[in-house]
Amino acid sequence: MLEFTHPYLEDNVSDTIPAGDSPRLAIATPLNPRRRGIIIGASDGLGAELARLLAREGYTLALLARRKELLDSLSAEINRTSNEQHAFAYPHNVAEYDKVPDLLRKIVSDLGGLDLVIFLAGVNYPPGGIDKYNFENDRKMIEVNLIGAMAWLHPISEMFQSAKAGQIVGIGSVAGDRGRVGNPGYNTSKAGLATYLEALRNRLTRHGVNVLTVKPGFLKTEMLKAAQGPTPFAIPPEKAAEDILKAIKKRKQVIYTASIWRWIMLAIQHTPSFIFRRLSF
Repeated sequence: MLEFTHPYLEDNVSDTIPAGDSPRLAIATPLNPRRRGIIIGASDGLGAELARLLAREGYTLALLARRKELLDSLSAEINRTSNEQHAFAYPHNVAEYDKVPDLLRKIVSDLGGLDLVIFLAGVNYPPGGIDKYNFENDRKMIEVNLIGAMAWLHPISEMFQSAKAGQIVGIGSVAGDRGRVGNPGYNTSKAGLATYLEALRNRLTRHGVNVLTVKPGFLKTEMLKAAQGPTPFAIPPEKAAEDILKAIKKRKQVIYTASIWRWIMLAIQHTPSFIFRRLSF
C-alpha cells in the first residue's frame, strides 16, 4: 500500500476536505490489505464493470464521471453488495482541467493513499460519413480522450514515481493503431493516448511503476449502438473487465481485448498504405 507524503498532496489538503466529511473505509487486515484505486470514467459500461470487479477484489475506489446519478447508483450498488464502503462517488468532467489538483488531493486524502489509477473517460462522435468533417466534435474528442488523460496522469505519475510504486491503466482503442477514413478525430485521440502511455511507461518503469495500455475492440455498450458499419467480435464489458484485471495482476504493458484483435491489428498495421487508403472503414 502507498502512503504519500509528496508535496503535491501536502499543500492545502485541509482546505479541500470539509470537516466531518471523511469516508468510512473498508476494514483492512494484514491478510487483506486495503488497496486504493481511482476509476476515471466509471459511470457505466466498461468503467462500471471494472468498479464492480475491483470492489470484489477488495479495492476501495474513487469513482469519477460526469453523471452524478449513475455514479451514486453504482456506488450504492457496490457498497450494498459488499456490506462495506468500497466505493465513493466524485462527479467530475475531465475537460475541467483546473479542478484536477484539488480533487486529486481530496481523493488521496479520503482513501488514505493510492495504488491504482484507471483512465477510461472518453467520447466518440461519429463523423456521419467519410465526406463529413466536424472540427468541434474532433476538438472535444481530443480534449477529453487525450488532454483529459494527461491532466490526470501527469500528477499521478509524479506521485507514483516519488513513491516508486503504483499502476496506471489507460483504456485506448484498436482505432488508434492506424489512421482510418471512418473517424480521423477519434483515431487521432486514441493514437495520441497510446503514445503518451508508452512514454509514461518508458519513464516510470525504472521507478517501479507499471503502465498498462488496453486496446479494446468493439464492446457491447451504448457507444456501440452509434457505430456505423459492421462490429465484428464484439464482447460484453464484463469480459473486457476480466481481461484487464488479469493484465493488472500480471503487470502487463499492452493488451488487446478480445485477444483476437492483436492478430487483426497486426495485419492492419502491416497493410501497405497504397492498399490501406482504398479501404472504406
